[in-house]
Amino acid sequence: MTPHADPQAGAAVKAADRAHVFHSWSAQGLIDPLAVAGAEGSYFWDYDGNRYLDFTSGLVYTNIGYQHPKVVAAIQEQAGKLATFAPAFAVDVRSEAARLIAERTPGDLDKIFFTNGGAEAVENAVRMARLHTGRAKVLSAYRSYHGATSTAINLTGDPRRWASDTASSGVVHFWAPFLYRSPFYATTEAEESARALQHLEDTIAFEGPGTIAAIILETIPGTAGIMSPPPGYLKGVREICDRHGIVFILDEVMAGFGRTGKWFAAEHFDVIPDLMTFAKGVNSGYVPLGGVAISAEIAATFDKRPYPGGLTYSGHPLACAAAVATIQVMEDERVVQRAAELGETVLGPGLRELAARHPSVGEVRGVGAFWALDLVRDRETHEPLVPYNAAGEANAPMAAFGAACKKNGLWPFINMNRTHAVPACNIGDAEAKEGLAALDAALAVADEHVA
Repeated sequence: MTPHADPQAGAAVKAADRAHVFHSWSAQGLIDPLAVAGAEGSYFWDYDGNRYLDFTSGLVYTNIGYQHPKVVAAIQEQAGKLATFAPAFAVDVRSEAARLIAERTPGDLDKIFFTNGGAEAVENAVRMARLHTGRAKVLSAYRSYHGATSTAINLTGDPRRWASDTASSGVVHFWAPFLYRSPFYATTEAEESARALQHLEDTIAFEGPGTIAAIILETIPGTAGIMSPPPGYLKGVREICDRHGIVFILDEVMAGFGRTGKWFAAEHFDVIPDLMTFAKGVNSGYVPLGGVAISAEIAATFDKRPYPGGLTYSGHPLACAAAVATIQVMEDERVVQRAAELGETVLGPGLRELAARHPSVGEVRGVGAFWALDLVRDRETHEPLVPYNAAGEANAPMAAFGAACKKNGLWPFINMNRTHAVPACNIGDAEAKEGLAALDAALAVADEHVA
């Protein structure tokens, strides 16, 4: 669809937004939300006729792009057939969505508990782990994001936790591996993996193994920086969990459903968790949906014992219809394979070429349609382009970089000193290269701040 200008309509949309919408993660009086007129494929546009290539996939969830006709049609058809129904009943589309998801999860994660999104999935996975083990504590990594509900925000490692962190949920944070900014003074991936595992062992020993219900990790941390764990690390965590009777939870809310070039990122590491959370790409975000994939052992805990949790809209028919259609589209159009090819042939090589030309790029990390550029002031010291959790004037270099991206028609995903390249998994080569060209121009602005 070609965007057309209608500034008057855009002004009305923005006025209504500013009058009545309370936005997340924002100081309400300091924001100026873009009024969006429409979206299709990998693009969206405003009411002034400006079109943007979306290198954020919404919030890393439109894995098949905007307005895919088959998914839109499935939602419309389901609305005409059965628009909603309570979760206690067996509903065909709910059962089919669960079956299709269970077919793709690793190991015996064959029972699916549906939620409305990723945070609720994490909330319920932790509840299941605590009830299954009879223990209270949960370990999570500092470089992480698990959601904004009560338990999920306590588990989160980034600064968004601080304002709501009552430290009353039995959450203990630890350092996961990240060689580029290693907390373990490691110089190789093997050293980083071994030292990170020893640090986790020590944390468990001092916290008391018999008090720990679960360890939760993003398989590949997303918002925190897209840092793939080094070889052997996740298998090492699996072994530690098995030894101490700890439930191993993998958070695949962002990394799942094709984002990394596999149905789930766990496949890259040949590891099977006890519980796996998902959301976002399960139906490309067309209708809110998330869930927990549950192992046979943990599911059996609740065979005769009621699970004390539920949601009014668990397995909502419209959301499940969108999931069924999305999974079918991903199969028919080889979207998972496309994401892998995209990373290998376009995004990976292209981003590394940018790094070779721009001194502000300290490291390129990623796989599939899941990439990050770590922007720095000094390549030798790895000093970030802006300080941790920078705001205002301290964040000016990243703000200038973001403005340059938008000026060149690219909507960027920016977090702290990083920009992430996370387009739709089925983006075309020409569109991806268009995004790389816009990043190239914007990185010249970042280069101006290199020491």
